[in-house]
Amino acid sequence: MPGPARKSAQPDPGRPPLPEVDARVLARLRVLSVTPPQSLVIEGGCAPDRLAAAMCWARLLNCAAPGERPCGVCAVCRQILDGVFRDLLIVDKAFFEAAKAEDKTGTDKVRELLPIWGQPPHGEGQRVSLFPEAHELHPTVANLLLKTLEEPRPGNVFVLMAPQRERLLQTLVSRSFVLTLPWPEARAPEPDAAEWIAALAGFWETGLGWFERTITKGGLDRDLAQRVVLGLQRELAAAMTGGGGNLAARLARRGPAGLRRLDLALVQAQEALSQPTAPPALVLDWLATVVIEKTPGGTAARGRRYSTS
Repeated sequence: MPGPARKSAQPDPGRPPLPEVDARVLARLRVLSVTPPQSLVIEGGCAPDRLAAAMCWARLLNCAAPGERPCGVCAVCRQILDGVFRDLLIVDKAFFEAAKAEDKTGTDKVRELLPIWGQPPHGEGQRVSLFPEAHELHPTVANLLLKTLEEPRPGNVFVLMAPQRERLLQTLVSRSFVLTLPWPEARAPEPDAAEWIAALAGFWETGLGWFERTITKGGLDRDLAQRVVLGLQRELAAAMTGGGGNLAARLARRGPAGLRRLDLALVQAQEALSQPTAPPALVLDWLATVVIEKTPGGTAARGRRYSTS
């Protein structure tokens, strides 16, 4: 039988420390721990914030201290923080990379956890399975997880982390309690990135005035392209939560399906820009066209002409 996901004999000394959990979040987790939901979705904040809250949740459900929990100093709390607790499973990128090293698919590797989820935890607390950045799970893995939640086993709880709940399968969210962390303070993009973001948003609405930018040699480097994508991701997050300014409001008018399309495209663009061989201009050109809604006949629903004028 396979051991816990991403478990090491010794704590990772190179892992950066997790941020402190917001006092309001900790108070809410303590209330939830009285009757823990089988599945918890943690949204908002940033990735380290979400992981810190999830690890705090695991400690709350397993802390061995007699007083206020989590104590942070008992053997169980220390093992959880070091990622070596027997009833802590972390299904993250390292987990799926290990599957590749074993010539297995991610789905096959997750299937190996099914017998574990079908058993009670080793200790007196709860077995906690963490899915950092669950919005990046392959659909087959997400559906396998959904089936697991449809057939709950006592003593097993799951935590799905994502920037926004809308980026997860709705059927997963409907079976979960959602905890929203304080959103990170929005930062305005630098003027050069803001100009490109505005031009891209305008192209999505009119179909005009984009390609003249990217055909200019030296007008766009990888750093600027990455900042454009990051700025759009922040605007998307604001659009999904009803906040932000004018651009977020314009994006929100695309509706849930349009926002989902944009979300997936931005993730792919970000991944492409991490490859040194991908031309930044071509990546943003692809982003400019892929999220434009199409009519059944294949014509753009917005902006019928793609002109450089």
